[in-house]
Amino acid sequence: MGIKDDVNYVKRELSGDEKVLESAFKLESLYKKYKFHLWGVIVVLILFFGGEAVMGALHEAKLEKANEAFLTLQNNSEDANALKVLQENNPALLELYTYAQAVKKEDIKGLESLSTSTNSVIADASGYTVGVLNKKPVESKLYKEMALFEEAYLSILAGDVKKAQNKLELIDDRSSLSVIREFLMHSTVKAN
Repeated sequence: MGIKDDVNYVKRELSGDEKVLESAFKLESLYKKYKFHLWGVIVVLILFFGGEAVMGALHEAKLEKANEAFLTLQNNSEDANALKVLQENNPALLELYTYAQAVKKEDIKGLESLSTSTNSVIADASGYTVGVLNKKPVESKLYKEMALFEEAYLSILAGDVKKAQNKLELIDDRSSLSVIREFLMHSTVKAN
């Protein structure tokens, strides 16, 4: 039985090796048939990921230049070169810097120009600040409750207590302005 088992074992091994060789030949024929497609996909993947890495590095470099220019402007707001670098590398950060400077200097013309910005946050904040500086009520998404409070206050100054009360009622009870709202509502009740 030992020789018979050995012969069967050898047959199985040869059969397994035969199958491996057959698979290798199939794989080789598939490779020959599709090698241009395969290499094309590999090249495209390499170019894609390489391009992504290069674009990411360029973006990071632009942000770093913009941050350096921003820090320079914080120390010296008159640095024209830093303004130019910031404009070229991060216009949104330049708008934010311009907004901060205009608020600090109470520059109404500068704020009015920023109120037409494509950045909705800068545009809304600038419009609200212009309204506050001009003591005129304005609508604001960011400062909705502050705008309502400001309108109520201006109405009280104008003698229109009813309008002030209506505006104050629009301020949410969970708002941080609710305590001040209650004091102002109380003072309008006494004014009636």
